Amino acid sequence: MTWTNTTLAITAAAFATIGALTAVVTAQPVPDDAGGAATNDKSMIAEGGNANGFDMAPETRLEVVESAVATIPLKIPDGPVKPTWDSLQENYKVPQWFYEAKFGIFMHWGLYSVPAYHNEWYEKHMYKSFTKWHTDNFGPPEKFGYKDFIPMFTAAKWDPDAWADLFKKAGAKFVMPTAQHHDNFALWDSDVTPFNAKKMGPKRDLIGDLAKAVRAKGLKFGVSNHGVENFQFINATEATLADLKAKKADLFDPEWAAFYNVADRSDEACRKFLVDWALRNAELINKYQPDILWFDNGVDIRYMDPLKLWLAAYYYNSAKIQGKEVSISTKKAAYAPAGTNVKTIGSIIDFEKVGGRSPAGIRTGAWQVDDPIGSTWGYTKEMKVSAPASILGKLIDTVAKGGTYLLNISPMADGTIPQAQQDTLLAIGEWLQINGEAIYGTHAWTKFGEPAARGQPGLNVRFTVKGDDLYAIILGDWPGADATIKSLATGAAPEGKITEVTMLGHSGKLQFTQTADGLQVKLPNSAPGKLAYTLKISGLKMNPTTWTTSGNPQ
Repeated sequence: MTWTNTTLAITAAAFATIGALTAVVTAQPVPDDAGGAATNDKSMIAEGGNANGFDMAPETRLEVVESAVATIPLKIPDGPVKPTWDSLQENYKVPQWFYEAKFGIFMHWGLYSVPAYHNEWYEKHMYKSFTKWHTDNFGPPEKFGYKDFIPMFTAAKWDPDAWADLFKKAGAKFVMPTAQHHDNFALWDSDVTPFNAKKMGPKRDLIGDLAKAVRAKGLKFGVSNHGVENFQFINATEATLADLKAKKADLFDPEWAAFYNVADRSDEACRKFLVDWALRNAELINKYQPDILWFDNGVDIRYMDPLKLWLAAYYYNSAKIQGKEVSISTKKAAYAPAGTNVKTIGSIIDFEKVGGRSPAGIRTGAWQVDDPIGSTWGYTKEMKVSAPASILGKLIDTVAKGGTYLLNISPMADGTIPQAQQDTLLAIGEWLQINGEAIYGTHAWTKFGEPAARGQPGLNVRFTVKGDDLYAIILGDWPGADATIKSLATGAAPEGKITEVTMLGHSGKLQFTQTADGLQVKLPNSAPGKLAYTLKISGLKMNPTTWTTSGNPQ
């Protein structure tokens, strides 16, 4: 189903571009201690979320959200999913493609890429801690507001086909751009909001063009929408806002009031904002049929439940009509009813940063980690880019624990991806060309790696399973003449008898001996590739951690 609103035409100013060199971080990966079991998931309950602490969700009340849902001028498409927890639990299925993909590309690209300073929360900080820097570089905020970056966000050198080709070469199976960040600027051709990239700035449908290019390469395409956080994203002090109002800053200009959401934060304004947010998501669903729809922390808090249940029913029923396997993805267990402790009920759980909030051990169910390629999510002139070994180590560690790795890249305002980021992506793709068998479509084993703790002797190994084949991925430097996998010592290994050991990328079988010290394997004379090396071990009766496609974890 489709719908339209009156489109507001706003003329953009002249284009401009910026550029900078990007440094490279050469630090090696420091993954979690190996050998751990599944983590305790009580923290996944969405009670309260972290919305108030980080000013993420609109500070409102349940009755305001319910009023917003009641006034959304769209009907939920016919289908099995109703906007209730019971219906969602009964009908939700994790897409099989997601379990098999294991590696996707995320990206932060928007107006914040223009100043390219500090991070992607530039709009919030330019009225607080960045005021002097902003004034020195662009002028005082009352003269040069955040909206004045729009004509500078040109995407003048952007080639969506080249991006899609790069992502394909990197070995990614799905791509998910930020359709809208906290700053309220939409990167698609929208009839809901005039503040969009087709009408202003690049004058292009960035989401539509990228979706077409990505799908032409056989990759899945999703979008993230961080827009619900916009209502209170600018949180300068009352004194600062009063001063800006007196100086006639654009924050209080009626033409831009719906862009900034500063001048009016009444219950009625919040209701309209939430309706607008629902309509933007419905438009993304109708126009681009995303395979995954990702939300940030703003939907976690409990009083947002009626709105996110409406959206889930709208999205999942739309996908049913389109014949697509899709899923929402959220931080915490936002799509779980209050007071329940489940790994997933109506969405794929997302954790931010490997080694930060991500699982320390094997976790069943559907989950992913979004992780930046460098020191910031959005492009900045000072950002440092992680070396391939670091990123690869985190990808392998995540997959060994049963998850999917979502690597965020940081394009520049002109649409170019800095060479250092491209180099890392291509190195990952080169490794996956040889070793992808040990990543795509795999399960976690009963333990994800060895040694059991940092500082213990032995190789740094991560395990994955496919069928009755066990993959032991050796991280770090080439081990030399031989390698010992201690988890496969006699008496400790799974049932069955090891019949064959090979190394991915090497044509011959490898000699091996199984002893009380472990599986000792004689390695090839030279390494088949670099960064990490995969032993394929056959003959054992594996017992992998199983996938579950239903909303209830097994």
